Amino acid sequence: MNLLVLGAGHIGRQIARWLSATGDYHVSIADQSDEALAPLRVQNLDTLRLDINNGPALEAALRGRDAVVNALPFFASIPVARAAHACGVHYFDLTEDVNATQTIAALAKDANTAFMPQCGLAPGFVGIVAHSLVRGFDRVNQVKMRVGALPQYPNNALKYNLTWSVDGLINEYLHPCDALRDGELTQLAPMEGLEHLQVDGVDYEAFNTSGGLGTLCDTLAGKVGSLDYKTLRYPGHLTLMRFLIQDLGLRDKPETLRTLLQDALPRSLQDKVVVFVAVDGWKQGHHIQDVFTRTLLSCSINEHAREQVQKPAPEQTQENTVSAIQLATTAGVCTAVDLFREGRLPARGFIRQESISLQAFLANRFGRVYNAGDIGDTGDTRDTRVMP
Repeated sequence: MNLLVLGAGHIGRQIARWLSATGDYHVSIADQSDEALAPLRVQNLDTLRLDINNGPALEAALRGRDAVVNALPFFASIPVARAAHACGVHYFDLTEDVNATQTIAALAKDANTAFMPQCGLAPGFVGIVAHSLVRGFDRVNQVKMRVGALPQYPNNALKYNLTWSVDGLINEYLHPCDALRDGELTQLAPMEGLEHLQVDGVDYEAFNTSGGLGTLCDTLAGKVGSLDYKTLRYPGHLTLMRFLIQDLGLRDKPETLRTLLQDALPRSLQDKVVVFVAVDGWKQGHHIQDVFTRTLLSCSINEHAREQVQKPAPEQTQENTVSAIQLATTAGVCTAVDLFREGRLPARGFIRQESISLQAFLANRFGRVYNAGDIGDTGDTRDTRVMP
């Protein structure tokens, strides 16, 4: 399968390496930064310098490919999807942006190729978990989806380090949040709905953020009473972010907020990803709650998973570390692409994440990043520390 990966950043590099290392994909990776591409040339990956704002150049890069994996920031989703549609190329991305997903779904209606956005962690894997749990119930009252990408060692007032896209972070804090209430679609205000919970003995706060539900509201409308998604942070984070965004008025100055966060918060590869999904409902006349949790930690490139998928070239970082968000996000999109290549997903049109069963995801060579044992479509609370 001939693939083009767009974006040689934190996630895009890993996607290209993992897929290329299997031998089942011919992978090229494109970016506008020659500096970002240089380490990949050393690792014998085909590279292409490309500015996606140059429409003809983008379409020329797509022609002749089987598929494109878009690992660029959320605002690049629509132009790249339109180019993929024009060139007859299958499309995958990681976007959390609701408007982009709606536009891509409209493009897919008359397409002869497949369009599968939201293939990361949230949206992505967390939606697969929630949908698989819901299918085990006769009637569902409530679905809670909680996900955090966090530093392992928080030591500033925000208790936060940058572990993924700043643009994506700001986007989820500023936009309305889809939810279901009484089985019907509604929108909740971002950064509201504060709650506190523990996962594996660690205290977290959770609050509404945009985009994490993916297409689940459409899929489960009328089938579950309540459904919502919240981001996990360490206690105290929300109060300070409200001060910045609401009290200081940075909601209307996203570029200022972006610069402030980039300058003030260090990046960290010593991170963790926490996934918590709880479904409350009825099974065979009994009131039941099923809970699924995972905690993925960053790890050294020298660590080996219990079942390795492949041995990708070392990440060129000071600590020689692959971050947890790299593991979690790359596993999501690579599993989707792999299942598509195997013919286990529709060959055309719009593909929702919940088209993948949890069992199929965890059995996949990339999805095993999340695997903590013999797990079917039921909750499991064991943690995992793995690297493919």
